[in-house]
Amino acid sequence: MQSQSPVSIGIDNIRIGLKANTWEDAIRQASEPLVGSGAILGGYIDSMINSVKELGPYIVLMPGFALAHAAPSPEVLRTDISVAVFDSPIFFNSDNDPVYVVMCLACKDKASHLERLQHIAYKFLDDAHLVRRIRECKTRDELSALLNE
Repeated sequence: MQSQSPVSIGIDNIRIGLKANTWEDAIRQASEPLVGSGAILGGYIDSMINSVKELGPYIVLMPGFALAHAAPSPEVLRTDISVAVFDSPIFFNSDNDPVYVVMCLACKDKASHLERLQHIAYKFLDDAHLVRRIRECKTRDELSALLNE
């Protein structure tokens, strides 16, 4: 079996064309594929939301993009990642608002957590137009190809 890149995102973990009324709702919607596949339990979603409430909108890494995550916990059953693209703007009370792309990262341990955070940060920070390119994708297949290239 070929090893996957630490930022490889399975097509079942991609959602497009979503609408959210709050940033909490956006995190919940973005993490639904992880719950559905058995990668996380609902408590991990609460941990991601509580992290933002406690620490502020640190997850909004750049204009238009948020990387929801929390410390590794027993609520994470398998390391995985999902991404959701929203048609409606989401406001986290961040200088980088509004957000349209929310990625959720769930890791079982600190080492994989840091490795994946670094890979995602490099991918996004290395391409100033990546959020725009993500938003232009019309299908999950198209978005999968872009994110996994």
